[in-house]
Amino acid sequence: MGAMKYLRDRGPKALFTFVAIGLVSGFMSGLFGVGGGTVIVPLLVGIALFSQKLASGTSGASIIITASIGVITYALHGEVDWIAGVLLAIGGIIGAQLGAHLLHVIRENIVRWIFIVFLACMVVMMFIVVPERGATVDMHVGTALALVALGIVTGILSGLIGVGGGIIVVPAMMFLFGSNDLVAKGTSLLMMIPTTVSGAFRNARNKNIDFVAAGVVGLATLITTPLGVIVAAKLDPFTANILFAAFLLVIGVQMTIKALRGRRK
Repeated sequence: MGAMKYLRDRGPKALFTFVAIGLVSGFMSGLFGVGGGTVIVPLLVGIALFSQKLASGTSGASIIITASIGVITYALHGEVDWIAGVLLAIGGIIGAQLGAHLLHVIRENIVRWIFIVFLACMVVMMFIVVPERGATVDMHVGTALALVALGIVTGILSGLIGVGGGIIVVPAMMFLFGSNDLVAKGTSLLMMIPTTVSGAFRNARNKNIDFVAAGVVGLATLITTPLGVIVAAKLDPFTANILFAAFLLVIGVQMTIKALRGRRK
């Protein structure tokens, strides 16, 4: 009965829209090791006419499915560092809570400009350092603490300005921890699962999730996320770097526009 009412209210076109969004975001998630929120949120707002809060909550809920299938696919290829993923997740959960608190203390626009500088540095690094396939993270106490710290920073930025963890964790794991690009992507998706689950519970209580949309988008990603992983594995590391740099550049431009608008306000 609820599903029929939903169809009457939004129409079948909405379901096709959610499927299309899921197909696109799933491929991006598998290819770059990101949750897909950077694709889902603007499309839900621009095409499905969701509010920003509803789009963010719905995106977070759907990413649970996307990240899970991405992790499984990368794991089947042996491209997930489970210990690093758990350590990042621990830091991410702590950082997300800190970010939510700091949101009322630090000016969002200042953090946004810092993040833009970080993205610019990562784009440059993509052309200078090419990771070796087969390289792994040398795990010891110092590395473990650094991974938790990276997770905390990622969680804080996520809580403050709503960025996804993948666009921070993937380049950081490659350039700071010596991971190859595929392990960095698979581990990034693993980190997202507990953090997005935590956020989904909070958004569900605040009624910021359209569960039909989240379910349809999430299920659609089941088709294209493995395809994105396969394409990522077929690409040579330098080409993968170039594509990821282009992706970061797009995110950086979006963030710069928001920062400039915030400064004018």
